[in-house]
Amino acid sequence: MLTRGMLHSMSAVARPLGDGRLRTPRSAAVAGILFALLYGAGQLLVRVSVPSDASTDHNWLRSGRSTIEVALALVPFAGIAFLWFIGVVRDRIGDHEDKFFGTVFLGSGLLFLAMTFAAAAIVGGMVAAYHAYPDTMVDSGLYSFSRDTMYRITNIYSIRMASVFMISLGTIWLRTRTMPRPLAIVTYVFALVLMVSVSFSLWIVLVFPVWVLVISVFILAASLRREETAQADPG
Repeated sequence: MLTRGMLHSMSAVARPLGDGRLRTPRSAAVAGILFALLYGAGQLLVRVSVPSDASTDHNWLRSGRSTIEVALALVPFAGIAFLWFIGVVRDRIGDHEDKFFGTVFLGSGLLFLAMTFAAAAIVGGMVAAYHAYPDTMVDSGLYSFSRDTMYRITNIYSIRMASVFMISLGTIWLRTRTMPRPLAIVTYVFALVLMVSVSFSLWIVLVFPVWVLVISVFILAASLRREETAQADPG
């Protein structure tokens, strides 16, 4: 004889899986907006604090220490939001996801995130080492090594993984038609800008959070429109 608790459990299992996915687009939008704001703010703080000729001017480690620490504090939360964004976007695509481009999309996103964390850790180590041993750090060459390593991770490898992330996701959207075609084409354009132009201006890095923000706002608006339509036409 079935108890009331067993019947409740069976009804929960039998409930359509689609019920849990109705909130996925909004989750993706919220996570993407949070990432864009946090990552973009961190990049702006770093660009404003670090001089263009940081190879010879290392005083920014002292004068801009508080600003840099604020930027570094935003990185973990931006990473969490980006990881959530990846998860809910994959869930939105669902069974239509192409295995090849899905692997490239997931791998490039995780590599971008890992290298962003690595670069932030290097900057944090630079600031701490300079604060403890300012003269020794600069004279030993540790400053030049750390700065060049951080620069290459962020502006060469990390941002190009972001470009691959955008290209693979744009391709998935074109194949599955889960996003409008013009938006996928814009994604390709932004990705090529990141892939080619980052060597000319470090501010090009901001293209990535701007793109995530645009995509997230579009997903949120589309989700709200669907909910309004469903409420207006319950049948």
